Amino acid sequence: MTRSNRPRHIVDMRARPSFLHSFFGAEPGSADFETVRWMNRRLGSEDIDHFTRAPDLPSFCRELDAAEIDVAVMVGRSTPSVRISNDVLATLSRSSEGRLIGVGSVDPQLFTGRGAADEAERCLKELKLAGVNVDPAFLGEPISHEDETLFPVYEVCADIGAPVFMMSGPTTPDLRLNDPLAVDRIARAFPTLPIICCHAFYPHIDEMIGVAFRNENVFVSPDMYLFAPGGRRYADAASGCLADQVLFGSSYPFRPLGQSVADFLRLDLDEEVIEKVAWRNAARLLRLDLA
Repeated sequence: MTRSNRPRHIVDMRARPSFLHSFFGAEPGSADFETVRWMNRRLGSEDIDHFTRAPDLPSFCRELDAAEIDVAVMVGRSTPSVRISNDVLATLSRSSEGRLIGVGSVDPQLFTGRGAADEAERCLKELKLAGVNVDPAFLGEPISHEDETLFPVYEVCADIGAPVFMMSGPTTPDLRLNDPLAVDRIARAFPTLPIICCHAFYPHIDEMIGVAFRNENVFVSPDMYLFAPGGRRYADAASGCLADQVLFGSSYPFRPLGQSVADFLRLDLDEEVIEKVAWRNAARLLRLDLA
């Protein structure tokens, strides 16, 4: 990257260290490991084995330093195939001395009654995690983002003022559930709830932009799909009406940290837009004291 357009700070809104789970490439030779390499190839990574350089927290922080990333947001996951303990995320976040921010995850199908809401509240109040993630289309019984079983989680986040992270994108097992229009209905039902759309419901780019245009509480986080075919339209939206609603993310380990930063800066956005997308929008959402 050049110093002339390097933002004052960088917050990576979606970076999960590989050592968190086999799904992120923690086990060389496994099917998961090869899937991580495959995703890197599909998304134009110049080094598809980059994630093997960071098998622990100190080495991951060195990767952040090399990419000049101040803070990485670890978005948790709780699905039948990928269970990451919210307690582990909280411990890792505390151990990182501010470099890693944890986002908990809740699978409503693991709970009865108000159990899912209670776990969301525990994530935010007791564990001090920055938000709550939901992966509805990846659950044992796939559901929509607007399924009523998720509403208690949304209510907790709205009451506390914490963002909910919504998993989406083209890897959704049933692509009918990769639907940004569901977000519109949630945003209308919970107008004070900050909604962060991870992967930005790619490839439904125009629909995602339209939903965010209508709802100022919807935030677009295209992360690795910013660099996929058509992804430049997310950046164009950031240069216009969505300047305060677009977020930078690498989606590490599925794309390298440093290359993602460099590719973002090569989009040749205005300085003010770069600052907002790189860190100001994230700092406002997550209440980070970076200034």
